[in-house]
Amino acid sequence: MNTIRLTTAQAIVKYLVAQRTMIDGTEEPLFAGAFGIFGHGNVVSLAEALYPVQDVLPTWRGHNEQSMALAAVAFAKAKRRRQIMIATSSVGPGSSNMITAAATAHANRLPVLFFSGDTFQHRFVDPVLQQVEHFDNPSTTVSDAYRAVTRYWDRITRPEQVIQSLPQAVATMLDPADCGPAYIGLPQDIAAEAFDYPESFFKPQVHYIRRTSADPRDIERAGAALMAADKPLIIAGGGVHYSGAVAELTAFAEAHGIPVAETVAGKATLLADHPNFVGPLGVTGSTSANAMADDADVVLAVGTRLQDFTTGSWSIFGNESMKLVSLNVGRFDATKHRAISVIGDAKTSLESLDAAIGDYRAPGVWLERGADELSSWYGYLDEFTSSEFETPTYAQVIRAVNEICDPDDYQLSAAGGLPGELNMGWHSKSIGSFDAEYGYSCRGYEIAGAWGAKMALPDRDVVSWVGDGSYLMMNSDIYSTVMTGHKVIFIVCDNGGFAVINRLQLNTGGEEFNNLLHTARHERMFRVDFAKHAESMGAISEKVETIDEFKGAFERAKAADRSYVIVIEVAQYDWTEGGAWWEVGIPEVSDREQVRVARAELDAEKKLQRRGV
Repeated sequence: MNTIRLTTAQAIVKYLVAQRTMIDGTEEPLFAGAFGIFGHGNVVSLAEALYPVQDVLPTWRGHNEQSMALAAVAFAKAKRRRQIMIATSSVGPGSSNMITAAATAHANRLPVLFFSGDTFQHRFVDPVLQQVEHFDNPSTTVSDAYRAVTRYWDRITRPEQVIQSLPQAVATMLDPADCGPAYIGLPQDIAAEAFDYPESFFKPQVHYIRRTSADPRDIERAGAALMAADKPLIIAGGGVHYSGAVAELTAFAEAHGIPVAETVAGKATLLADHPNFVGPLGVTGSTSANAMADDADVVLAVGTRLQDFTTGSWSIFGNESMKLVSLNVGRFDATKHRAISVIGDAKTSLESLDAAIGDYRAPGVWLERGADELSSWYGYLDEFTSSEFETPTYAQVIRAVNEICDPDDYQLSAAGGLPGELNMGWHSKSIGSFDAEYGYSCRGYEIAGAWGAKMALPDRDVVSWVGDGSYLMMNSDIYSTVMTGHKVIFIVCDNGGFAVINRLQLNTGGEEFNNLLHTARHERMFRVDFAKHAESMGAISEKVETIDEFKGAFERAKAADRSYVIVIEVAQYDWTEGGAWWEVGIPEVSDREQVRVARAELDAEKKLQRRGV
């Protein structure tokens, strides 16, 4: 057996470079690059191994470990999980900073490969700088914190372990049912230690994402339920995009006359004017889709984990005899809430289900009702966005961009009020053009994620929607986009604090407290000049006051040669209304009447919940 002597870090990098993937018939590197902030633990060995391969595995310098890893998350989403980025940090706070990004990837079922430095296995020099010591278990380090937020976890304690570990990490990240982040901890002494590796370990390997066929018995049961339905409804989730099943789902809905509602992750499965489309579903959804869900007798959920924002905390389905058919590649998701489970790839399973139900078609009056409901919803949006407000609303800014942007512009957002407003108000103009990170709802994803999305989609404009709260929490990657030449259009909607949480506070009987800036403890009250701040990071920026001014700024942003930041103040209390109920923990006991009333309303709504697991 031919061998090559390499350090552990060198072997890891050499293996990763050899991994390939097919994207639209073209062979590409499976690992497109690495985001890194170097320090002790990864600069001496891993950085040294990354240096000579920059042409095939470029390393991008981050400015915050969490944000650079969030860029990796957004990259994976924009690539539909077919290409992966690496994120690496030092020991200690660098490593713990990435944990939030790992959790974001985990909640959204997205692949990222995390490496962080670790303490020395030999322990002679303990405690090392930044080491967190556990008195009862000296083997516990910050690395262990990743166990809860990754799909695959390992700590390399011998160089030869990577021969087993790396293929398993790759397999996990490419498994459609188990997809998520992988973590490998690299103790400093082990990363530098050498071993005679088999040369065959580094042979190029082309990977593909497997398509799991559903059991024919599951297809038969699901088909029987659908053929008995008078009011079927399809819920399109993010799995439709990841499977590449948009065409199949669309054809299925058209052939059988079934209305389609979308989750946040499933948005832009159908265009806004498609005759089968009935709107976004759930808490941040539309009156149209929610009304259809309320009456549906069979719900076919495709590629969705049925989060509480989608289901209105499982209160949205008003028909007590409603049958839930869950088509999902993951067993865990497919078997929720006593569903008729179809465990398989969305693309192939929809084809099988189509064959199983033959010429079945839902009563035409049901699809007509969906069209009427959607028309009413669009009428409400038109009226709301045309209304006069003292300060422009989120909805009005969204409509302005929707009207003048290019169809394939990629819209990206995350936490706060913007994802809900975008989900309700955005009319999809092209397939797969929307990313609202609402699985973990991570503030800071908006700016960092836009950097990663632009890397993945270099020929499209990425439009990042950012609230002032998210901007203040994590903004350094505006600088990153300028520095690296990845132009992003940032729309900063400033409503003076955490306004959507203030809304939740008020809607559940609470007093305004610690959310809007003026309700937080302060000596000086002022609004940050985000335009000047962004300009200091190299972006072109401007602040506007009216929607007409905003439209002009957006046109200038489209024509600009680098990242462009548009700042506009928006209303604090004017929101689009269309969502379903959402369960939150309102106190059972309170001295305040408003809270007691809200608790009584909660108890009444809970009676409508579907009881399951």
